[in-house]
Amino acid sequence: MLIRLYRPGEELQLRALFHDSVHRLANAHYTANQLEAWAPADFDPQAWCARIRGNRPFVAEDEAGVLLGYADLQPDGHIDQFFVASHAARRGVGRAMLAYLERRARRLGIARLSADVSLCAETFFLHHGFRVLQRQLPMVRGVVLANARMGKDLDLVEAPSSPSR
Repeated sequence: MLIRLYRPGEELQLRALFHDSVHRLANAHYTANQLEAWAPADFDPQAWCARIRGNRPFVAEDEAGVLLGYADLQPDGHIDQFFVASHAARRGVGRAMLAYLERRARRLGIARLSADVSLCAETFFLHHGFRVLQRQLPMVRGVVLANARMGKDLDLVEAPSSPSR
């Protein structure tokens, strides 16, 4: 698996991955109405492309170049989007992307990560050291979608290595 910066022109492929991820992986935690509000079939392609260009996500792809997931890291440490394709779920893609974002954040001197995490992703983020900071009920297209603001403090100082004997 390779993790790299997204390439201009991939915005609509990322939209398809996002839609697939929401509708196939989050359906145990949200109603069909909530899923449609979150990731509607009808969307504004120009607004979506502008959002992706602004977020500058990193994408995970397999050896054949198939997109497996994408995630971004904002300068303040916020992760705005973090999605894994349904066909790649539970295969280490999310773990690899999060490890990549954490390494990048440390290199940039970002001491704290945050994300507004869906109910279906909360266990994943908890497992990787995030904690729930606040329960939220945002309104999306007139529909309430429960999520959690989560955060993780990063150790920016490398642990000293043990003296060799």
